[in-house]
Amino acid sequence: MAKNNKLVSLKIPDKVTKILGKLEREEHSVYLFKELEGVNLNDKKRIRTRIKTATRNFNRRLELVAEKAGIDKKMSMHIARHSFGNISGDKIPIQMLQKLYRHSSVTTTMLYQANFMRRDADEALDMVVDF
Repeated sequence: MAKNNKLVSLKIPDKVTKILGKLEREEHSVYLFKELEGVNLNDKKRIRTRIKTATRNFNRRLELVAEKAGIDKKMSMHIARHSFGNISGDKIPIQMLQKLYRHSSVTTTMLYQANFMRRDADEALDMVVDF
């Protein structure tokens, strides 16, 4: 989403590798998706344009997948990010989430994750009230 200018390289989990194996991809490419192939990394404007275009295309494809799967909710790359946050909840240490989200401040991550950590608050209240 280009919220910051930090380059990132993450391991691709085995389950994801199987899915991505179906993509047409250059063997020698350092990119997961071909949209950035051949772009000068110093040309920030061109990179932003390519990322914006690719994100728009991915979002359109996610909408098609949702339609075919009978999902009657909006789908997008940004919503996928929020879904990750919701699924991770309190399962991943906050410092690791900070790295995965590429937040500069752990405070940002804590504020972001606060939206997805309601269960902990509910359980804490139950422990106090259910005596």
